[in-house]
Amino acid sequence: MNPLRGIALKILSVTVFTLMAICIKAAAPDVPPGQAVFFRSTFAIPVILVWLWTQHNLRHGLDTTNPMGHLWRGLVGATAMGLGFTALGLLPLPEAVALGYAAPLLTVVFAAMFLGETVRIFRLTAVLVGLVGVVIVLSPRLTLEMNGATAAQTLGAMAAILGAVFAALAQVFVRKLVRTEATAAIVFYFSLTAAVLSLATIPFGWVVPTPAQAGLLVGAGLLGGLGQILLTESYRHADVSVIAPFEYASMLLALVFGYWLFAEVPTSTMLAGAALIIVAGLFIIWREHRLGLERGRARQSVTPQG
Repeated sequence: MNPLRGIALKILSVTVFTLMAICIKAAAPDVPPGQAVFFRSTFAIPVILVWLWTQHNLRHGLDTTNPMGHLWRGLVGATAMGLGFTALGLLPLPEAVALGYAAPLLTVVFAAMFLGETVRIFRLTAVLVGLVGVVIVLSPRLTLEMNGATAAQTLGAMAAILGAVFAALAQVFVRKLVRTEATAAIVFYFSLTAAVLSLATIPFGWVVPTPAQAGLLVGAGLLGGLGQILLTESYRHADVSVIAPFEYASMLLALVFGYWLFAEVPTSTMLAGAALIIVAGLFIIWREHRLGLERGRARQSVTPQG
């Protein structure tokens, strides 16, 4: 275990994923979300395969005992990705990122509903606080006085929330898959399934990308694959409770890149709502860590001493 290396890899993965989102956002005015999902998923696959080859695990790293689980995870995850890309095209980058933070909060709820996990008052309170933050971020978009621009941003906000719902559901499927499947297999089959499913959006209007657009789309796929590898490697060097809080570094990056590249100035309302969501997320991470320690002590207390 090397916590500093794990934290560095996590921050690097967050940076890479933010750059991926920037590529998608830059191409979004002309490229449909379904087509962006195809490029993001397809060009992540070679990166994953090269990584497996360097780990000398290409032969057995993709073995699976639950192909239908991968299919369902891919269907839900691809939907989340498409909705997230729609939001990136219609909302300021920091706002899209902030609303995406709703996914971990909803995962707590769905894990209780579908996996039977116990959610006590502490985590439930944190979820409610985080959802209040989501409502605050959404509030400027929930207006009856709409012109073309505000209607598009309202659509983007709804897409972001629905994307967070599907992303949370995808995490529930992942929690089931990790019981029997290797991480590399989960990532690979998700990318493969999402790429195939995205082809169903061709009738809704794909475009022939310009060289610049193609570069952005291919770059998004390569960055997505690299980010997933860096994220996976980070968990080899430190506990989840140590690494997870650094996910929120993406907000700082979104604020900087949103202002620098897209001239997006965040509102005080958005920042206040994002702060509540982040605080709630950090509390849930802290609580999960405490519960993990308690479970560990409980196991030790019943382990026979020889």
